[in-house]
Amino acid sequence: MREVSFGQYYPSHSFVHKMDARVKILAVIAYIVAVFLVKPFYFLGFSACLAFVIIATAVAKIPFLKVLKSMKAIIFFIVLSAVLQLFFNSQGTPLWENGFITDAGLYNAIFIVLRITLIVLGASLLTLTTSPVEIADGIESLLYPLKFIKFPVHEFALIMSIALRFIPTLLDETDRIIKAQKARGADFESGNIFKRAKALIPVLIPLLISSFRRADELADAMDARCYSGSKNRTKYKKMKFSYRDLIGVIFTAGLIVGVVMLNGVLGVVV
Repeated sequence: MREVSFGQYYPSHSFVHKMDARVKILAVIAYIVAVFLVKPFYFLGFSACLAFVIIATAVAKIPFLKVLKSMKAIIFFIVLSAVLQLFFNSQGTPLWENGFITDAGLYNAIFIVLRITLIVLGASLLTLTTSPVEIADGIESLLYPLKFIKFPVHEFALIMSIALRFIPTLLDETDRIIKAQKARGADFESGNIFKRAKALIPVLIPLLISSFRRADELADAMDARCYSGSKNRTKYKKMKFSYRDLIGVIFTAGLIVGVVMLNGVLGVVV
C-alpha cells in the first residue's frame, strides 16, 4: 500500500510543477473529456491520450513507474468491470461455438479497461505534480463565481485538499494495522471471498477509529491556530498565469482536436 502513488505529491522543479494549479486542474478535466470522446472500438484515440500522459510525465520529470503505481488502488474495480463486460454482454458473435463470451463483450471489456486506466493515470499526474495546498487554492479560485449564490467555496476546497493529503496517511495506517493483525495470527489470504471480507473487520474498525481521531486532532490544531475561512483571508502565494500555462493550454487543446479528428477519420474509414 505504501507504493500506491495516487494522492501523493512528488516534489520537483519541472515545467509542469511550475504551472498554475488552475490550468492543471482544467487540463486534467479536458483530458478526461478527451478520453470520453473516444468512440467505442476507435482505440487509436486512446493512443493519443496515452501519448499525452507519457509526454506530460516526461516533462514533469516523474518516473513513469510511479505513475503506474497509482493503478494499484483500483485494480479490483478494473478487473470487475472487465469481467462484467465479458460474461454479461450478450451482444455480438460468440468467440467459439456455444460460447458465452462474444466479440462485442471482449471489445467492450478492453475499451472500458483502457478508459479507466487512462483517466486514473491523468488524475494521478495532477496529484503528483501539484501539492494539496495548490489544488485547494486552484479549486477555490475556479469556483469563486459560486460565492455569489452563497456556496461555501473555501470550505469545499479545504475538504478536498485534506482528503488528498490524508490518502497516503490512511494507506500507511492500513498497512500498519494489517501487519499488527497478522502478528496476532489473523489470516487475510485463505478462504472464500466472504471469509476474507469477514477477516477485514478487525482492520476496518481500528482504521475508522484512527480516522476519527486524526480528524479530531486536526480540528483541534486548526482551532488552536484560530483558523477561519473568512472572506478576508489572504494567501501566501499568489497564482499567476504564465507562458508555461499557455503552452499547457495549447497542448491540451491539441489533444482534444486530435481525438476528434481521429474519430472523424476512423468513422469515414469504417
